Amino acid sequence: MQSKQLPTMRFDGKMLSNFENSIQKEWIITNGLGGYASSTVLGINTRKYHGLLVAALYPPGNRHVCIEKFDEEIAIGNSFYSLGANEFRDGIFPRGHEFLSEFSFSVFPKYTYQVQNVVVRKTVLNPRGWNAVVVGYGVLNRNPVGVKVRVFPFVNCRHFHSVTDRWQSAPQFSVKCERKEFSMLFDSPKSALIVSATSGHFSVAEHWIERVYFREEALRGESCFDDWYQPGFFEFEVRAGSKGDFAVVGVADVDVEIARRVLSEMPATVDDVYALKEREEQRFEGLLKRFHDEHPNIFLEDWLSWVVLATDKFVVKGSGFFRRSVVAGYYWFECWGRDTFVSLPGLLLVTGRFEDARQVFLTFKNLCRDGLIPNFVSGRAEDAAYNSVDASLWFVDAVLQFLKYTGDFKFVREQLWETLKGIVENYARGTMFGIRLDDDGLLCHGPQLTWMDAVVDGQPVTPRAGKAVEVQALWFNALKVMELLANRFRKKDEAEKYEVMADRARESFADKFWNAEKGCLFDVVGNSERDDAIRPNQVFAVALDFRLLDNTRSERVVDVVHHELLTPYGLRTLAKGDARYVGVYSGDRRSRDRAYHNGSVWAWLLGPFTRAYLKVKGYADFRREYALKNFLLPLFTGCLFEAGLGVVGEVFDGDSPHRAGGCNAQAWSVAEPLRTYVEDTMQARPKHEKTVLSDL
Repeated sequence: MQSKQLPTMRFDGKMLSNFENSIQKEWIITNGLGGYASSTVLGINTRKYHGLLVAALYPPGNRHVCIEKFDEEIAIGNSFYSLGANEFRDGIFPRGHEFLSEFSFSVFPKYTYQVQNVVVRKTVLNPRGWNAVVVGYGVLNRNPVGVKVRVFPFVNCRHFHSVTDRWQSAPQFSVKCERKEFSMLFDSPKSALIVSATSGHFSVAEHWIERVYFREEALRGESCFDDWYQPGFFEFEVRAGSKGDFAVVGVADVDVEIARRVLSEMPATVDDVYALKEREEQRFEGLLKRFHDEHPNIFLEDWLSWVVLATDKFVVKGSGFFRRSVVAGYYWFECWGRDTFVSLPGLLLVTGRFEDARQVFLTFKNLCRDGLIPNFVSGRAEDAAYNSVDASLWFVDAVLQFLKYTGDFKFVREQLWETLKGIVENYARGTMFGIRLDDDGLLCHGPQLTWMDAVVDGQPVTPRAGKAVEVQALWFNALKVMELLANRFRKKDEAEKYEVMADRARESFADKFWNAEKGCLFDVVGNSERDDAIRPNQVFAVALDFRLLDNTRSERVVDVVHHELLTPYGLRTLAKGDARYVGVYSGDRRSRDRAYHNGSVWAWLLGPFTRAYLKVKGYADFRREYALKNFLLPLFTGCLFEAGLGVVGEVFDGDSPHRAGGCNAQAWSVAEPLRTYVEDTMQARPKHEKTVLSDL
């Protein structure tokens, strides 16, 4: 395959002049450590999570906004034109976004400004594997006089969930300025920031910008005012009728000496910046090439290229025990066990990143406690939280998917087999949070342990204590995987044990979970009652490799979910006719959490739903075309170019027009639709699937 041209989306001046539309379009680029740079196409930060350098000070966690943004100013004679734009409670000031003639986004964002015969092109790069940002400038001056370009850095050092109020809790820092750079040492947290230019000079002009307004945080009922520190400005001169190129580089670390070493690795000249950009683009082209090599019969349309490139944003490496992991979503999610293993097939297997997959397994294997894979890991092993009943079961399923793509039983036998056995054994005898095997062969568990885990005022919104339907599907699937592996590893007695356990679970499930009145499955079965809410969780009883239902009941489940829950962007979490249904995901955290799993649409559920649909309806060409056209393309061709550019978000309103909400970039919202597109609608099945499944 020849080098695949990277996809690009462009917004011209006319499109950008539609302020209310443009202000909602956000871009994000990530550094592979959990850090990122992000803003809007207008260059106006609308979230406390936006920033030019959001560094993961303890990768992949402990994210801090170190540089809010760079704003520019053009001096032509005695006239000054500000290209920056920031929002305050009473309006936008300055209004430099009105000079934007184009915004383009490929793998990096580029702003193009035009003012008084001067064209300024600003490109943001973040080098892979570093808490750093490189902003490259190209200035074309068509005037008969020289011009000066000033770059104003706005600095902070706050946790990305927080905002700065300099009058309530003033940041403590020291500043040192040199000819082409400034450095800052912060007391809390102990950290260093160094910002340096390839040319020009730095002038001290200390100033605080107070009460910058974040409109998106205001809508979310979050802290929405922030104070920014401006230490001065960089100044560059561009002669009459000439072009000038320069760059400003920022690096951050908890140690100033490490920050200095990182800076020494960054571009020192404009040529270095060009070389960095070329290397990064080649890396992204390599991701597309690898996907094409894995799936030569799938044409890389632009939307598909965007989705493949989006998978890379979530794959991170860290320090210490973190070999590789998955960031669940940007902006505010970190590494979650459940999300990691739901996402792993789409992020790492479909895309051919098998070694990264191995490293993810090893990371979480070492975190497994009492049979539980962590629900959440912030970056330090001691901070891991284990309150999940299904993360471990998704781990088991991901091992099966890994084998289907790689056939690497040796790795599983040597590295994962004991962990897998420990999961099943601990679940069977009972582990934390009331997770235990009941006499009927099904799993019992406490409240707020499934993926529907929102809490309001300390109480679970959807507690689902007892026996949740997808947990039983995952448990049965895990037992069949263990039976398969035991047979492969010639563990006959263990294989028979798992087979007996699976048969018992299947029998009890059929007896207790079928809702004859509605023709589908109960969502939760308790000791004395059964929850007949129509939710998407039942689809897993059909979608997983080893399903619990016969063909007739499987098809009825799919038909009910199709009719009651399907929207253009995913499945609703609750049928509209239910009294608990909330159709709009908006307002403060309490309001949002009430809607989160009670009607909000989740894109990731299109993965299991599409697979379940085709499993029961058949894989004839017209069925696959129907599924692609009606289940997947509305998401891929719509969402990628709206709120989060080139990515798929977390949730959408249950009510039409299904406005996007939550995180703009969600790992499983990218991974699962991509996986089902490749494996199910395009029938590019895993290379070793038939061989692996033949062991049962």
